Amino acid sequence: MTRTLLNHRAEGPETAPPLLLGPSLGTSHALWDKVAPELSTTHRVIRWDLPGHGGSAPDLIGPGATVGDLAALVLGLADSLGIERFAYAGVSLGGAVGLHLAVHHPERVTSLAVICSSAHFNGSKPWEERAELVRREGLAALAENANSRWFTPGFTVPRLIEDHRNADPEAYAACCDALAAFDLRDRLPEISVPTLLIAGRQDPATPPAHLREIADAVAGATLVELPGASHLAPAQCPAAVLTALRAHFGGGAERGMEVRREVLGDAHVDRAQARQTAFTARFQDFISRYAWGEIWTDPTLSRRERSMITLTALVAHGHYDELAMHVRAARRNGLTPEEIGAVLLQTAVYCGVPAANSAFATAQRVLAEEEGDDGATG
Repeated sequence: MTRTLLNHRAEGPETAPPLLLGPSLGTSHALWDKVAPELSTTHRVIRWDLPGHGGSAPDLIGPGATVGDLAALVLGLADSLGIERFAYAGVSLGGAVGLHLAVHHPERVTSLAVICSSAHFNGSKPWEERAELVRREGLAALAENANSRWFTPGFTVPRLIEDHRNADPEAYAACCDALAAFDLRDRLPEISVPTLLIAGRQDPATPPAHLREIADAVAGATLVELPGASHLAPAQCPAAVLTALRAHFGGGAERGMEVRREVLGDAHVDRAQARQTAFTARFQDFISRYAWGEIWTDPTLSRRERSMITLTALVAHGHYDELAMHVRAARRNGLTPEEIGAVLLQTAVYCGVPAANSAFATAQRVLAEEEGDDGATG
């Protein structure tokens, strides 16, 4: 257990865009177990624990704590990991932390998702009473009622209930103090980062009206309401939450289409789109979303490097029509004819001379056409 930093779990490549995930009161980073691994295919995901929850030390905050204090701990964690700017998603209290960061530290946040949360939590009195109760009697009674506060009837996540039961009472009460003092409604119009709001239709703690209030105040915000979801939507409806977060943080097919056009050229993509039918539409979406929206946008490799790898793979499998397309793409990505030739020569060693011979013929035709196009346009 760390004594100075929030406990956290990191997933995904260190070179990927960072995404911080905040928990709700009473839970640990296990709240994100069904969502974080999928998000980590495109992001460096950092999920953290509240003080006194999961693996975080309870003395990181004390009585009278504020959401600003929690946000400062999150920034300290980001600094310790060398993360200057990050996307952020949080649930309930974790969502309040995200709102505070977007208002008070907009230079650190690239994009925000607020899930089953609010710009205020129904006034200070209920939270002051809960803090007093927990300081006096501990968390056993609250943990017994967690299912009705967190989930719809018949659903539960035993790990999260156990996290609630094992949280430190003093730290939990300090988090209640933070919720009691939190009210950011008059600052919401200042939020300028792309913002997604996700509401659970059956959420008794922060009903959809709370998320609509934020959506109405934040310019350009998007609101998604999830039927069948209560307060801990990432645990109860992970597929729906994942879909919304992917579209918000990753750009999905839209970003993939941008990259596809940049690499392959408008003419090629326009032809592919014109040939699209109801039968092939899902395949085209798959290509745009995953091949171009996730793989080609991963900054671990440059586009030049990806072109060289792609050329090699196409030669190895004898896909010469695709090879012609990617020779053009390689030129667009900055490879010279000499470098393309060097790649194909390498394939002669590892893929075989006949394959390389066909590849050279294809590439020579494409490069000759390119020279002819250059000459024709002067």
